Amino acid sequence: MTFVKASNLKLAIYLTTLFLIACGTQKKVFTKKNVKTSQKLIGIEFSKQKIDTLYDYLQRNKKGYDSLRKYPIADEVFPAILFDPKPKDFQIPSFNDTVVTWTVPDNVRMPDDLSELAFFTIPKLASLIKNKKISCLELTQFYLNRLKKYSPKLECTITLTEELAVNRAKQLDNELAKGQYRGILHGIPYGVKDLMSVNNYPTTWGSEPYKNQYIKETATVVERLDEAGGILVAKLVSGALARGDVWFGGKTKNPWDISKGASGSSAGSGSATSAGLVPFALGTETLGSITSPSSKNGITGLRPTYGRVSRHGVMSLAWSMDKVGPMGRNAEDCAIVFSVIQGKDKKDKTTTSIPFSYNPTLDVKTLKVAYLKDDIEKDTTKGKANLLKAIVTFKKMGIEPTPVRLPKDVPYDGFDIILRSESGAFFDELVRFAEVDAMVEQHKKSRANSLRQSRFIPAVEYLQANRHRQVLIEKMHQVIKDYDVLISPSFGNKQLVITNLTGHPVIAIPTGLDEEKLPTSLTLVGNLYDEGKILLLAKYFQEVTDHDELHPEGYN
Repeated sequence: MTFVKASNLKLAIYLTTLFLIACGTQKKVFTKKNVKTSQKLIGIEFSKQKIDTLYDYLQRNKKGYDSLRKYPIADEVFPAILFDPKPKDFQIPSFNDTVVTWTVPDNVRMPDDLSELAFFTIPKLASLIKNKKISCLELTQFYLNRLKKYSPKLECTITLTEELAVNRAKQLDNELAKGQYRGILHGIPYGVKDLMSVNNYPTTWGSEPYKNQYIKETATVVERLDEAGGILVAKLVSGALARGDVWFGGKTKNPWDISKGASGSSAGSGSATSAGLVPFALGTETLGSITSPSSKNGITGLRPTYGRVSRHGVMSLAWSMDKVGPMGRNAEDCAIVFSVIQGKDKKDKTTTSIPFSYNPTLDVKTLKVAYLKDDIEKDTTKGKANLLKAIVTFKKMGIEPTPVRLPKDVPYDGFDIILRSESGAFFDELVRFAEVDAMVEQHKKSRANSLRQSRFIPAVEYLQANRHRQVLIEKMHQVIKDYDVLISPSFGNKQLVITNLTGHPVIAIPTGLDEEKLPTSLTLVGNLYDEGKILLLAKYFQEVTDHDELHPEGYN
């Protein structure tokens, strides 16, 4: 009983924030009547005497809130409490094959129809560059021209980094002429979601209040791709503050059907890669923003383990859930890009030095594979038929997946508190100074509305949600620990929510087209820090199918 009362008192203390927002200004005084009324928001009730007792305490807390707000805090500052996805008995994998070597083929020729270059994989483009069948500058200008031609139709690009790209391409051509080859990404153009900062270029976060924002540094992931020889050609659309496919300039289109959105919030990365405007792009995910646009736009998207890829220089939405990952033509392209961007970064405390293990020669039959049999059978999406065909394909590959079930007896409806609380903290001033009102979308499901309501989430409930999250981590570990890969539907079940909360890596891969000629997909889930296994199975699946080679019409 004492514990319950203590918890309720903490909830009541937090109510001060509610009154400040309701009054519209920090200077207005809240009353005991406000306290009594606000109790209904969180389902508690104190007597008049109890409210009288805690009233002075709440006023003192208000002074504390005001004090906190006097001191500016930089965007890159994480909370002192960092999320750790590792279960209690989790053992860091010890990999024998940690040195990844990429082979550049020698027998690739220039296509007769130059537009076919748009859908070449990274190894094929690398072959043309390395063997000097096309220059870095020519390839860069080819993609820049496609971006200029099709971006207005798809609304997928926020900023072209043309000057940067052209100068970089010339430098890389000069290096190649001197016999200096940086590796498989040498001279390969790419795009990034516009949550990632690039010095001297705007970083808009897809949102009206930030459309003229310049951040005077370059994100670590961009620096690593630059060092590997990549050429940044565009900053692609993020849905406003990483939500959906609507940004301050419009709604990003799905190239398979421009009457539909590209899905979010890595909408620009999904749309541009699908239409062949870039060979690959980087996206971010907090709750589906890599996997969803990859699935909807018919490309392959890897969401790595939480903490595998640095987020320095990348907008935060939820510190304990955000991830950065590649979106490309196929699994091998994603593996190549991931091998470059992953790894420890002293500027991001959440990153790890656990090596990336990937062995493309490993016999796929040695993988221990499970599948969500019940979820697949209950799938009601238009992609179910293709998902069932994919299971048959896996079996023909020599894999006999074991049926497993996702964790039950878990308060799934309560976990959204975590994302909303953390985003509310990051965008604190945007709400307090009403700049959130300038965002394009203002409806009930908009990011603007989500940020406003975040101020009404008690701190106690945020911590309770994270305690339940720890329980979920342990339960999910028991489900997957004996397997290398878990096959799941991409939509329509709890997998997406669970794995974003537990930090497990996933890869979304195409499975064909539905009756409306729109892409379908499935998702492969891996163990923490073991992206190599899901990439391997995805690669083998794509070698025996042609789903990853399908492209939307009208972009030649």
